[in-house]
Amino acid sequence: MAQEFVAGKIKGDKVVVFLKPSCPYCVTAKNVLSKYGFKSGHLEFIDISGRDDMSEIQDYLNNITGARTVPRVFIGEECVGGGSDVSALDKSGKLEGMLKSIGALQ
Repeated sequence: MAQEFVAGKIKGDKVVVFLKPSCPYCVTAKNVLSKYGFKSGHLEFIDISGRDDMSEIQDYLNNITGARTVPRVFIGEECVGGGSDVSALDKSGKLEGMLKSIGALQ
């Protein structure tokens, strides 16, 4: 079930962030991404806290990304890491190009 949920969310033309609102790295990722002008439906924040399958989702994220911590940020179907990684991509100027390459920006 968790595998189908995650796989159904990560698509080639959008950014998906699996997060928990109380996590400071999740807040960082959300703040960085919120600076960009996304097309409608091309940015999704998924709060996994309180879900019955939260642990299974994190286990599956570990299987496909090598880490079960949140946030797990997917640009298209590629996981680019967590909050610090997204912040570093933004500061280096690479993030905008990655977002443009999947057609997510206005």
